[in-house]
Amino acid sequence: MAILVALIPMFAWGSIGLVSGKLGGDANQQTLGMTMGAFIFSLGIFFVMRPTIDMMTIIVGFISGLFWFVGQNGQFHAMKAMGVSVGLPLSTGMQLMLNTIAGAIFFHEWQHGRDFVLGFLALALLVAGAYLTSRKDPDGKSEPEAGRKMYDFGKGFRFLFVSTIGYGLYTIIITWAGLDPLAIILPQSIGMLTGALCFSAKKVAFDKYVWRNITSGLLWGIGNICMLLSIQTVGLAVGFSLSQMGIIISTLGGIFLLGEHKTKKEMFYVIIGCLLVIFGGILLGYMKALA
Repeated sequence: MAILVALIPMFAWGSIGLVSGKLGGDANQQTLGMTMGAFIFSLGIFFVMRPTIDMMTIIVGFISGLFWFVGQNGQFHAMKAMGVSVGLPLSTGMQLMLNTIAGAIFFHEWQHGRDFVLGFLALALLVAGAYLTSRKDPDGKSEPEAGRKMYDFGKGFRFLFVSTIGYGLYTIIITWAGLDPLAIILPQSIGMLTGALCFSAKKVAFDKYVWRNITSGLLWGIGNICMLLSIQTVGLAVGFSLSQMGIIISTLGGIFLLGEHKTKKEMFYVIIGCLLVIFGGILLGYMKALA
């Protein structure tokens, strides 16, 4: 049951880039709308579940939300610079390395030699899969340019670096604190919304694109609460890694739904990459079954 809960973020988060891409707006509009949706979702959970919130929960949740804003805003900018089918897999691979290593080393979630062997093998499969899904065809320049957007990969990588640090601290601080996931999501969403409002105050008008992207925030809220619950039962290394298998959805969706162009060789890379991600996720589930 714990593994099934850990897989829900895969579908919820894997759809965010596609939903935002269809809803439109720039990176700042998407981030602001998303934080508003996450706040609405967390308010609903709070009034239904009535969790106990103390000062520690408020402080940790708020700080975690600010770090999340840094991560998400950077990821949206990276996807604008590199495309969804490239930016999101690379972001996933970088986050997997940081969070898996943090869970294994800092939180001692891997206790035996077998855990490290299987864990790093699963991580290698996931990162290799993420790399292949974003790999470019070196001969792709000879392909027709119709349908190809002009991407800035250097700019995208800079945004991804900042995004990875923000996302990593967002999950690591919550794991360190060990607080009730149902209680922490409201102050966390306030931190997210505060970061978005402060950053976007003079840059974003509250137009239709902001309101539309509230939908992506609701999706994020569902994935977030399921990931926080799963971390408590399966640990950060496994729970976060399973949640990131959504790159399969985002990569294929970016190609088939958003029309991001791929050559035949790049499609081959995508298929192999998705298979590696699936095998890596299965191996993580097997590790938990052995625990």
